[in-house]
Amino acid sequence: MNWDAFDFKLLIVFDAIMRERHVTRAGERLALSQSAVSHALQRLRRAFDDELFVRGPDGMAPTPRALDLAEPVRRALAEIEGALHQDHFDPASSTASFRLVLNNTAAVVLAAPIAEWIGSRAPSLRLHMSPSGTVRLDDLLDRGDVDLAVVGSGRVEGERFGTTTLFRDGFSVVARRGHPALAEPPSYERLAGLPHLVVSSTGDDVGFLDAILSRRGLPARRIAMAAPFLSAAAILARSDMVAVLGARIARTLATTHPVACADLPADPDLPVTRSVLVWARRVERHPGHAWLRRQIAACARGLASGPHEADRDTATPAGPVAD
Repeated sequence: MNWDAFDFKLLIVFDAIMRERHVTRAGERLALSQSAVSHALQRLRRAFDDELFVRGPDGMAPTPRALDLAEPVRRALAEIEGALHQDHFDPASSTASFRLVLNNTAAVVLAAPIAEWIGSRAPSLRLHMSPSGTVRLDDLLDRGDVDLAVVGSGRVEGERFGTTTLFRDGFSVVARRGHPALAEPPSYERLAGLPHLVVSSTGDDVGFLDAILSRRGLPARRIAMAAPFLSAAAILARSDMVAVLGARIARTLATTHPVACADLPADPDLPVTRSVLVWARRVERHPGHAWLRRQIAACARGLASGPHEADRDTATPAGPVAD
């Protein structure tokens, strides 16, 4: 390739097509016409002597050569953008937009504090928060469709991602206020005889409870119902069922719904979960992105301390860390 004659603006078009997998949407992203994007793609194909993108039923599918180029090109463009804007990020006046994905723990525990924290420091900054669900977060982070994600440990891995632990968490029993199970500190013996609500979509695997019960010679949980997370508190408030949830979620629900909570009894097999902030390393030097990461970490540190608080990675969990 003759680099002296190469138009490096074409890499911006390449990155847009890679993100959108569609010529028209790439044009909309760049405020260019479809014909302008198509012309740029033809120039890219000639420059790299490769089709780069092949039209298919789901849009423009990248060739192996395009896939090899995607991450280096994206990283280079991010480095250039960060260098150009290095001295120009002012949170008090910035109107930048960031996309943040949250798991259920972060949505319940962290979203409102983040909104308050960022709103008081960067009133014109735009945050788009959405649930993590079952989406491929690594793909979204790679494509730049998501700037940051708060997930459980192990959800997104790879050297191309940066991570920091925001907080660790244990597990609590949640039941309606006045439930006899919470009249005194809960025991595993009492839990074994109660009807349990299994809450889906929290991302927390509470199967460890059955293992603890079995080791103690107790029967497994009696699963009375399974329900989505959004309906769990309302169901618990109107029934005699109990549920085992992350301790931070449980404490938050106890302040917003007629339910109460208590930590599970200590046990060597009781796991501790981690909520982790994840980002693509290619943008970690971007000043606005770096500022937002610092604010989210500071916001997490400002959460009320509890028995499982461990915002510092030097803390030692009471049991195995669950992914």
